[in-house]
Amino acid sequence: MVPATGLVKLIAAETRTLMDKCRSSRKQQHWPFRGHSLLVLLLISWTIALWPHLSNAITLSHADAQRIGKKIWQNECNGTISGLTAWNQGEDFASLGIGHFIWYPKGRRGPFEESFPKVVSFISKRGAKLPTLLLRGVEQSCPWNSRAEFSRAQHTVEMNQLRQFLVDTIDLQAEFLIARLEGALPKMLAEAAPADRANVQQQFERLARTPHGCYALVDYVNFKGEGVLHTERYQGQGWGLLQVLESMHGTSDAAAVDEFSSAAKAILTRRVHNAPAQRHESRWLTGWIRRVNSYSGS
Repeated sequence: MVPATGLVKLIAAETRTLMDKCRSSRKQQHWPFRGHSLLVLLLISWTIALWPHLSNAITLSHADAQRIGKKIWQNECNGTISGLTAWNQGEDFASLGIGHFIWYPKGRRGPFEESFPKVVSFISKRGAKLPTLLLRGVEQSCPWNSRAEFSRAQHTVEMNQLRQFLVDTIDLQAEFLIARLEGALPKMLAEAAPADRANVQQQFERLARTPHGCYALVDYVNFKGEGVLHTERYQGQGWGLLQVLESMHGTSDAAAVDEFSSAAKAILTRRVHNAPAQRHESRWLTGWIRRVNSYSGS
C-alpha cells in the first residue's frame, strides 16, 4: 500500500520527483486531546492508508511549471520585480517571492507558518546559487526588523541581490508550490466526511490531470489554503480547496477547470456573506473573482 505522503508524485522535465513537502501557511489547529495525539495520528495514518491511491501522477514539464509560476507571480505581485520583495502594511513579516512566502525577523513569530526558509532550502537542494544574504543558514531570520527598515533597504546591494535571486528562481518557486499538493490531498481526505471522500479525491484527480487544472490547484492552495482548519470558518463554513472540491460533482476532465472556477467563485462569495460585518470583506471580492477567473481563462 502506498503511504499517504506518497499519494502524489510531482515530476519535473528531468523526471525528477519533487519530494519536499510543506504544510499550509495558515493558522495551526490546536487538538483538544493533546495527551492522545500520537494514537490519533497513528489512527489517521492507518485510515488514510486504506483509501485508494491516485491513479495518475501529476506530471509537469519544466515549461508548464514555469508558466504556473509566472501566473502566480502575476496574482501575488502583479507580475512586477519589485513585488517579489514586499512587506505589507500591518504585518510583522516580509512577503517574498511569487507566493509571497513569509519571513519573520529574529524573535518575531505569528499565527502563520514561516515558509520562506523552506523555499530557500528547496531551491538550494536543486543546485541554485544563493545570494550572500541567504548563505547564513536556512534557519536564519529576516535581517530587516520592521516594515520601515525593510522599505529603507529597497535599493541596497543585499536587497537587489535577493530580488534578482527571486527572479532567477521563479520556476523552482513554482515547483515548491506544486510540491505542497503532495500533502494536500491526504489532509483534505482526513478532514472530509467519510461519505464525501471519494468525490473529493475524484475532483482533485480531474484537475491534476491537466496543466490548467494543476495551476488552479496550486494557486488556490497558496491563495486560500487547504480548507482543513476549523479556525478558518465563518458561521461554520470554510473557503479553502476542500470546500471547493466538495461542491464539485462533474466527471469530465475537459470541464473540470471551468467547474472549479465557478465553484471557487461561489465559495468565496459565500465567505463574504458569512464574514463579520466589521471586516468589510466585500472590498476584496472583485479581486478574488478576477483571480479565480484566470483558472479557466474567462
